[in-house]
Amino acid sequence: MTPVDDDAPPASAAESLELIRKERAAAARTLQLNPLLYYVPWGGAWLIGFGLLFLRYGPNGKVFVDLPDWLPLASLFVLMALAMLATVVVSAVRGRGLAGRSSWQGSAYGFAWFFAFAGVGTTTSHFAKLLPEDERGLLWACVSVGLVASMYMAGAAVWMSRDMFIFGAWLTIINIAGVAAGPGWHSLLISLGGGGGLILLGLILQVRARR
Repeated sequence: MTPVDDDAPPASAAESLELIRKERAAAARTLQLNPLLYYVPWGGAWLIGFGLLFLRYGPNGKVFVDLPDWLPLASLFVLMALAMLATVVVSAVRGRGLAGRSSWQGSAYGFAWFFAFAGVGTTTSHFAKLLPEDERGLLWACVSVGLVASMYMAGAAVWMSRDMFIFGAWLTIINIAGVAAGPGWHSLLISLGGGGGLILLGLILQVRARR
C-alpha cells in the first residue's frame, strides 16, 4: 500500500489558491467577534439613559414621569460604565489574536477616545458653570455626543468602514437638531436616534458577518 502524505503540497495553482482562501476564512472567523457585543451595550445605555432624562427633564421643564432627580443621570453613567467594561473585555479578547499594524491601530484608536474625552471634559466643566442648569446639561450632552460622532467618522477612515462613517454623520445631524430644539428634545433624539441607531448598526453588521 502506498503511504499517503497529508503534508504534500497542492497539486496545482488552483488548489493552492483555494487552500489560501480557506485558511484566510478560518482566521477571520477566529478573530471576528459578534459586533452586537460592541454596539448593543452602548446602544442600550443611551436608549435607556437619555430616555430617562427626557422623561424626567422634558422640553420646557416638563416632567413626563416623576422620577427622583438623581436617577436619570445615575442610570446613564452606570450603564455607560458597564458598556465601557464590555468594550474593554471584548477588545482584549479580540486583541489577543492581532499583532503588528492591526494591533497598533486598535491601541491608538482606543487611547484617542480616552484623551479626547479627558480634554473635552476639562474644557466643558470650566464653562458649564456659567450656564443655567438645563443649558449646562445640554452643553455636556451635545459636546460628548459630538465627540463620539467625530470619533466614529475618524474610525471609519482607520477601519475602512462606510457604516461607521454613516452612523457618525447621522449622529452629528441629530445632535445638531437636538441642540437647535433645546433641552429635553436633545435627550429624546439621542435616546432614539443615537441609542437605537447603535443597536441597529450592530444588527446590520451582524447580518453581514453571517453572509
